[in-house]
Amino acid sequence: MRVALFIPCYMDAFEPEVGIATLNLLRRFGIDPDYPFDQTCCGQPMVNSGCHAEAKATEELFVRNFAGFDHIVVPSGSCTHQIRCHMTAIEQTEEVRQVRERTRDLVEFLHDILEVDGFPWAEFPHKVSYHNNCNALRGIYHGSMSERREPAWSKPLDLLRLVKGIELVEKARPDECCGFGGTFSVFEPAVSVKMGQDKVRDHMAAGADYVVSADSSCMLHQKGCADRLGLPLKFRHIAQVLNGDRA
Repeated sequence: MRVALFIPCYMDAFEPEVGIATLNLLRRFGIDPDYPFDQTCCGQPMVNSGCHAEAKATEELFVRNFAGFDHIVVPSGSCTHQIRCHMTAIEQTEEVRQVRERTRDLVEFLHDILEVDGFPWAEFPHKVSYHNNCNALRGIYHGSMSERREPAWSKPLDLLRLVKGIELVEKARPDECCGFGGTFSVFEPAVSVKMGQDKVRDHMAAGADYVVSADSSCMLHQKGCADRLGLPLKFRHIAQVLNGDRA
């Protein structure tokens, strides 16, 4: 099984430790992924702003880097969603189609492909509120959605329940958007901040010590909101928790 690792550009710039945790976690399961050094961005910032044509060169580079692998693992639900559902500025050749289909978020890869049933090295004795990124939840189906009124299920929570000592707490509005939305937070800052403040207050009301998510972008936004409100929340990517990184 040939596996490649794609680290989102924002993660590389702001939270490289999450990329390292993802690499080390995959190695724990006997997978030593390739890391194409020419990788840059998946094109999401441009597409998110309606600039689909401007994403063409970025998408072409992504395909050149990741063609031929059995799985492309990404520690970001939103970037995975972009690649699978919105990488359409380029001609949809068979090579492009395969790259898009074979791209998997880290949670999906662990839950659906490797079918992991334990993380014996991981311990996280804290109260944790899980944040569902909108693209991960509704775009690539990490779990159930409240608006569908379906029985509750969650791939990331299935994985976190395998971690020793963790206590998962439930928010009042578990799948409400935090307001980040990529460039939405730039174009509509007041709305974005209010949504972020509502979200971090919801985490606090649930009794959380830590907020965990499969998307660092949402957590960077929420951390800024929590810091400005003086709320003592801490934030971790799910890769760090599952890898057993110390809190």
